[in-house]
Amino acid sequence: MTRIQSIKATEVIVPAKPGSLNSDEVIDKDSAFAKKFLTGERWTEFANQPKWIIELTLANGLTGIGETYRSASGELLHQAMQNLVGQDVLTLNWRRLPIVDQRIYEAFESAVLDVVGKLLNVPVSQLLGGTYRDRIDCFGWTGRRTPEDAAQKAYEAMQKGHKAFKFKCSDEDPVRLWTEAIRDKCGDGIKILLDPNQRWTDVETTLRLMEGVDKTIMLGLEDPILHADVAGFKYLRETLGMPMYRHISLPYTQDIRDMIAFVRADAVDGYNFNGSAYNSVLLAEIAHLEGKSCWRGSEVDLGISETMGLHIAAASINCTLPSDLFGELVRTDDLITEPIRFENGAALVPQGAGLGIELDYSALETYQTNQFLLANL
Repeated sequence: MTRIQSIKATEVIVPAKPGSLNSDEVIDKDSAFAKKFLTGERWTEFANQPKWIIELTLANGLTGIGETYRSASGELLHQAMQNLVGQDVLTLNWRRLPIVDQRIYEAFESAVLDVVGKLLNVPVSQLLGGTYRDRIDCFGWTGRRTPEDAAQKAYEAMQKGHKAFKFKCSDEDPVRLWTEAIRDKCGDGIKILLDPNQRWTDVETTLRLMEGVDKTIMLGLEDPILHADVAGFKYLRETLGMPMYRHISLPYTQDIRDMIAFVRADAVDGYNFNGSAYNSVLLAEIAHLEGKSCWRGSEVDLGISETMGLHIAAASINCTLPSDLFGELVRTDDLITEPIRFENGAALVPQGAGLGIELDYSALETYQTNQFLLANL
């Protein structure tokens, strides 16, 4: 009765809300950056890339749900579905599911753990080892902005209770003017994290762009320079006098060993981790042994992946920095019946069995592309 009877995948496109990304005046032209992160012709098209929603049903009728990363391969997805159908979820190795591609792995991991949690009547966070917290502080978030828009977005987040706000940025952005405008509008009410996604490239560019920036408003910098420049991260940490953070995103690096060089060099103050649940919890444990904190990263996802991220953050001992769980700020829908609840800038971890959420079939029908995959026993 606990064998996987069928798996259905439904392709969806859930666009961004108007005004939730860049200011109208700020146009992303970096096609190489867009290609690297699978966002289409430009970064601001990321929400228009398709995702797949997974429904995994057992012989006893219980169903678990999952969500792929954007631009996942339908062919690889169907192969994985066929490999899993007929297997018993209670005898699978949940830490190492028989799926190779990282852009679809987490969808199946989520669906398996969701249905196992329902079988055992425990939340997914318990399957990951147990919870350390039941609410997760989260960033406010937006793309590249004019200084006036940056200040307004930070102010809106502060009014909702967020303690920190995260901006995407490139080497074309006047980040000093951003922070000055935010200080004028928000005072000491919110901290700022700048995330260039390595687009500042090198130490020299970073020092130039950060010249004159008020350090007291800064939570820090995430990935300003190329990941390979470990010494550069360490130099910036010591020279700028503000925290530096490294993002380890397993759907891209696919290797937790990327962290080792940073641990050995004591190059950063903390980490942003996203990827499969057990690997993310393992990375958090490594950071904890180093004496560093972390947060849960994302790709501005829909409700299923964001809820899975909440369970991962709850089960990660040192996940005390604000997390990247803010899809509801950006996407026009989350595809779950009850949205993630926020109180004073913190998301509440669902306490029900499994993920503790339900798929919104009406929204699924609205945003589906009429592409479906099915695997049956």
